[in-house]
Formats: sequence, C-alpha cells, structure tokens
Amino acid sequence: MGGSYLSNPAIFLIQVLFGAYILIVMMRFLLQLTRADFYNPVSQFVVKATSPLLNPLRRIIPGVGGLDVAALVLMWLLQSLELALIIIVGGMGASLVSALAWAVPELVNLALNVFLFAILIQVIISWINPGSYNPVLSLINSLTEPLLRPARRLIPPFSGLDLSPMVVMIGITLLKMLLLPPLRMLTGSPFH
Repeated sequence: MGGSYLSNPAIFLIQVLFGAYILIVMMRFLLQLTRADFYNPVSQFVVKATSPLLNPLRRIIPGVGGLDVAALVLMWLLQSLELALIIIVGGMGASLVSALAWAVPELVNLALNVFLFAILIQVIISWINPGSYNPVLSLINSLTEPLLRPARRLIPPFSGLDLSPMVVMIGITLLKMLLLPPLRMLTGSPFH
C-alpha cells in the first residue's frame, strides 16, 4: 500500500517533467521540418531549451536529408527513459529494454496530438480574435499550414467558412485510430 501511495505521485512527476521536455524537443524538430521562423521568440526559447542536450548529440549523429536525426534520437531516448522510470517506480514486471520499443508509439501519438491541438488552438483563436498577431500563433500557423493547404485545395472555403481544419482533424484522429493500436500491439506496449 505504501508503494502505490507514493508511486502514483512519482509517476505523475516523471510524466510531467519528461513529457514537457520531450514536447519541446519535438517542437524543435517539427518547427525545423516546417521551416518556421527561427527568430520568433518562441522558436528562440525552444532552441535555447533543447541545445544543451541536442548539440552534443549532433556531434555524433548528423542530419540526413534535412531531417534533424539527433532530435529524433533524443526524443526516443528521453521517451524510453521516461517509460523505464515508470516501469521501475510502478513496479511493473517488464524489461527495461522494452521501453525502447514502447517509446515509438508514444512519440507517434505525441506528434499527432501536437498537430491536432495546434489546429484546434488555431481554430479557437480565429473565432475569438481573428486576424490578430501573436508569436505563438505565428508558429502554429507555420506548423499547421503544410497540412491545411492540401485540405483547402480539396475543399475550398465557401461563404467565408474554411472547413479544412475540420477535415484535417478528422484525418489525424482516423490516423491515430488506425496507426496506434497496431504499433502498440507490435511493440507490446502496456500504455494505451
């Protein structure tokens, strides 16, 4: 009883601390991938927050075809470490090596959630304060535009109503439903 009493708060703290940093590393990777404004204050924060761990890793792992492979490896290692700590603290009877495989579907889920929530935030802001400028909103636009542009070509706005965010959000949700269960089954992940 004493173990579970303290293990739940410990697991929560592990998830919050690792999750926040993994999200920042993922944002760096995605913002580079979408060629977002490097001089944006939010971009500068992301770069400064991730550089201490990412720069040494880049000396070992070079980029490939414009992809920041070091950022991908860092996310994978951090996610694996988070899951391994959860296994240890939670007293799960699982191999710590399993965390390396379990990290893959968790990172895919996080990436899809980043796009899903970015589009949702963009839609809500467009209703509340349309046409306003904010550094965060600028980055969200840079992040979501590669997904929204093809959807707008497929379903152009009519009567001032842009349905492309809804189409993309449905597509992302379907992708999560079709992609994550087989990935989790393949890796034997207990995290659903």
